[in-house]
Amino acid sequence: MFTKNRVECLKYTKVLIRHATLRQSIRFYTNRLRLVSASEAVSRIKSHDSVFVQGAGMTPKALVKALADRAGPELQHVRIVSIHTEGPNELATKEASVSFRPNLLFCGPNSRKAISEGLADYTPCFLSEIPGFFRRGVIPLNVALIQVSPPDKHGFCSLGTSVDVSVAACEAADLIVAQVNKHVPRTHGEGNIHADRISFAVECSESIAHQSSSLENVTQIHRDIGQFVASLVDDGSTIQAGIGLVPDSALAALKNHKDLGVHTEMFSDGMMTLLESGVITNRYKNLYRNKTVTSFAVGSEDLISFVDDNPEVLFRESHWVNDANVIRKNPKVVAINSAIEVDLTGQVVADSIGTKIYSGVGGQMDFMRGSALSDGGRPIIAFPSRTNKGMPRIVPFIREGAGVVTTRAHVYYVVTEYGIAELHGKCLRTRAKSLINIAHPDDREFLEKAAHERLKCLQL
Repeated sequence: MFTKNRVECLKYTKVLIRHATLRQSIRFYTNRLRLVSASEAVSRIKSHDSVFVQGAGMTPKALVKALADRAGPELQHVRIVSIHTEGPNELATKEASVSFRPNLLFCGPNSRKAISEGLADYTPCFLSEIPGFFRRGVIPLNVALIQVSPPDKHGFCSLGTSVDVSVAACEAADLIVAQVNKHVPRTHGEGNIHADRISFAVECSESIAHQSSSLENVTQIHRDIGQFVASLVDDGSTIQAGIGLVPDSALAALKNHKDLGVHTEMFSDGMMTLLESGVITNRYKNLYRNKTVTSFAVGSEDLISFVDDNPEVLFRESHWVNDANVIRKNPKVVAINSAIEVDLTGQVVADSIGTKIYSGVGGQMDFMRGSALSDGGRPIIAFPSRTNKGMPRIVPFIREGAGVVTTRAHVYYVVTEYGIAELHGKCLRTRAKSLINIAHPDDREFLEKAAHERLKCLQL
């Protein structure tokens, strides 16, 4: 009995020593961080610098605000480069324009007004291209403003839920300024940066969760669209879906499917639910079997907790995740994307409302093409037949000034609450007829007239 107790005591002592060593290692690397105030951290940014701001839920809001506070005559021609960011964007205001000129590679609600007023620029580009822009100097970067977890025992901080283009930005920038936030999850994959690479650090403690959409806002229209989309998804498919009520409804409609896989640019609460329920197993993927692959995640506190130190969810850079030649290697890839409007020939507008920039090209074409090349793949464009203001989304002609994100040659399936139109390999007359059949009933008569004027004949 004495010997047994002694062995247990030795085991317990070793555990305590390991924990103490771990705490010492973490404290060692934390102490090596050059901790300063947010205002001091951004004081190193100079006129004519090009500054990257990390996006999505990882937006370093304290650094953005501190930099905006420096707006004035002493700081001139500072370029701000980012994809979609969360929270108020103080760098995209008239007051800040004396010093800063944002360049949005993907536009969100906090930047649309600045673009429309000429205070910011928009660069149309594929998400898969952006890391290469940074590494090759197509878009040069001097400074990267990021948000990270505290360092681990090896000195590595995590870029959390926004790996996408952030790794390349950190490699390209000479100066890295980081918000160090204990609420940032440690994600598995490529999103690690050593504490020694961080020039200045600012401590903060705030949630990075973002409730993207509420089930309370889901209508029967969204549920019907979701059911039609789900009918196109076979068991064993690999799925990609974006953010919003339509993708969320489509994911919810997949609850009775089996052995789905995930290779997506964005991981969401809807995907997490399917993983937890066993619908997503990633069993039949060819790349990273048994793992979910993404480049960034946006969602609730539950989602942030789910991806924290979860080896089942792998975060990789968008130049790889969104590469059509990578996407095609998985079986039966189903890409679920949305649109602002689609004309009668199948042209998809997704980044603009007429001349007004609304979002961005993002990864839509990356996945539309990648899924089309996948064995058994199905690219899907899904949206309600009308806007919230009652305007038709299926139109005779796209609005003047609007940008085509997905060409009519790349479109396979278009889905509304009224059904599915299969366009791939179909002539213009067949496309028009199929799209009219899934348009809102009150819009079909004028669409038929417009189609007849354009195509002269709708007889099939």
